[in-house]
Amino acid sequence: MNNKIYQKTLEMIPPLSLLLLWELFVLIAVLDARFFPAPHVILISLWEQITLGYYWHDVSSSLIRITLGFVIGSVVGVAIGISIGISSLCRALFEPIVAATFPIPKLALMPLIILLFGLDELGKVIVIAIGVLFPVIIQTTAGISNVDQTYKEVAYNYGASRWNYFKTVALPAAAPSIFIGLKLGSGMAILLIVAAEMQGASAGIGYRIWSAYSLFDIPTMFVALSTIALLGYLSYTVIEKLEHRVISWHRSPQKERDASGKNKD
Repeated sequence: MNNKIYQKTLEMIPPLSLLLLWELFVLIAVLDARFFPAPHVILISLWEQITLGYYWHDVSSSLIRITLGFVIGSVVGVAIGISIGISSLCRALFEPIVAATFPIPKLALMPLIILLFGLDELGKVIVIAIGVLFPVIIQTTAGISNVDQTYKEVAYNYGASRWNYFKTVALPAAAPSIFIGLKLGSGMAILLIVAAEMQGASAGIGYRIWSAYSLFDIPTMFVALSTIALLGYLSYTVIEKLEHRVISWHRSPQKERDASGKNKD
């Protein structure tokens, strides 16, 4: 417990130091307060938005879109990635399409998605799902394809069926790579929500950023940007906690070194 408290304390030092420096630089006029309002001014703006009620409305609107897009993109991405990894037929069918469409900037698809689905919620969810889809497919495919051949030979030598091999060997071995894809996908979802909400939205963090920019309300814009950063951190943390629960047997090399060091002490 003490080690966790110590680690959390260390994690708080860099952001708090940055905020203190920011406050100081605005105070001594190194930073222009018109474009970089002091942190206490941003906090005041945050409190005003909370008391007026639209802050949580923006956050909840964005979270619904992010969650739906992330779940759809993740489920489809894992399914396609597994199919490519275990089936040569699926690899021949899907891999060229993934390779060809992955480099296309997802924001460049916004006009097409608007034409097909309009400016309603479905279009915003779809653009997020597409952004999540590719990193999940790529990481899942890599995880399934890179399973040590020795494991496969041992499983089949002991009479494992194709399904048993996949369930007991391939999927657990690929799980760390799949979770990396989910982490990358969550970051992509939060990145795309800003662009998705700048078109045809009446609420959301992206809408608030654009609205604040249009009105030159810089503190409100920084509140929205800070919220995006916080959502990114929280989503990464939640997926990491889930990863530790689902694949508790997996430990990174750094954690192994830390554990061995503690045992020696």
